[in-house]
Amino acid sequence: MTDLDQLEAQSIFILREAYHRLRPLALLWSLGKDSNVLVWLARKAFLGSVPVPVLHVDTGKKFPEMYAFRDRYSAEWGLDLRVGVCPPVEDIDPTLPPAARSAARKTAGLAAMIEQYRLAGVVAGIRRDEQATRAKERVFSPRGASHRWDVRNQPPEFWDQFAAPAEPGAHVRVHPLLAWREIDVWRYIEREGIPVVDLYFAKNGMRYRSLGDQDITNPVPSQAATIPDILHELRHTR
Repeated sequence: MTDLDQLEAQSIFILREAYHRLRPLALLWSLGKDSNVLVWLARKAFLGSVPVPVLHVDTGKKFPEMYAFRDRYSAEWGLDLRVGVCPPVEDIDPTLPPAARSAARKTAGLAAMIEQYRLAGVVAGIRRDEQATRAKERVFSPRGASHRWDVRNQPPEFWDQFAAPAEPGAHVRVHPLLAWREIDVWRYIEREGIPVVDLYFAKNGMRYRSLGDQDITNPVPSQAATIPDILHELRHTR
């Protein structure tokens, strides 16, 4: 069994455990590479289909290529797509920096969808290597009725024993990709032939390493126009 096989098996186990223990359950789809891998794994875990709603928290500011990708693959993959609308930017604290203001909109939009569908669990495609705060996350990460994450309340997860919400109104964020690295994601995309938005591939010496709202997402200098190019780039740069 290769390292990718082990990561795949672990993620599929987590997805099945979440489906067994947390109802109603939904899966977040940001349209980026990580959440595309997440949807792919969910289809593998449940014999070709995703048995829970797939949520897209829409800011209205994504790239046109992302919306075209969503419309195409939600149909091709037979997803039960639910699109949530974020509150207007004018309703968000104007003193926040642009990226934080955008994040606050998405947080509010997701909270509204969790309330609307009375979700006990939400599956997300975050990874520990993305940022320092995510390195402290758990696979099953409890959220209180306020939807806030209490970093001091982190139940241990020995021997794959995962916590479930106890208080009324609480839910759990489930993170099947937590142990994956960026390079693992791209290796898996290459191995499985998983489609991704073309913006990840270099054109005129620039490409997007991550995708988000147009007004806060910037390309990076790169000549990586194929997945092997991206893998080479990741192996030799920071």
